[in-house]
Amino acid sequence: MTSAQMAVPSPVPTTSATTVVPSAPPATGSNTSSLESGVVLSAVLSGAFLAAMITATINIWLARRKSREEELDRLRTAFSEAFAAHSAYKEMPYAIRRRRSDVPAEERVRLSEALRDIQSNLSYHLAWTKIESETVGAAYAELIQELRRTAGLAMHAAWEAPAIETDTAVNIPPAVIDLSALQPLETAYIDAVRAHLHTLTPWWFR
Repeated sequence: MTSAQMAVPSPVPTTSATTVVPSAPPATGSNTSSLESGVVLSAVLSGAFLAAMITATINIWLARRKSREEELDRLRTAFSEAFAAHSAYKEMPYAIRRRRSDVPAEERVRLSEALRDIQSNLSYHLAWTKIESETVGAAYAELIQELRRTAGLAMHAAWEAPAIETDTAVNIPPAVIDLSALQPLETAYIDAVRAHLHTLTPWWFR
């Protein structure tokens, strides 16, 4: 073997190696940002939903309050109209005594028609108050019963008396027409109405 051959190194065997690419680190910052955005969005949506619920609740409460107030106003008006019908009947003895003396036939027709309308109105309110409240209806019925008795006798006497022809006679004293027996029953009816309305009035409106 020559020295040249001895100087040539033998080939080094090569091995196939797999190159390992390190994986990218997790995007911690991106995930945190997305999570925070989701939390904020959820909070916003929850706040909006809560605000909508509160607004709806307030609107419903206001609507019910308005409806209750309107109902109470309606009842106050109706009970007042019932008392007005009583007052109209109560005034009839005075109207009959103050009738015109120059047209007696016309006055009889006029006053009789007025009394008929009042009687019809009283009948309506007697039924209505009883339907609305048993207590108020009973108080009103007792009042009207005494009204028809007391004012009815006064009307009978007024028709038998001559029509007033002087200004001074227009002032009719209690000795001529005495309806004082109605006052306690009027008070009882008003008290019954007040108590009934009180039970229907919400605590926040009293």
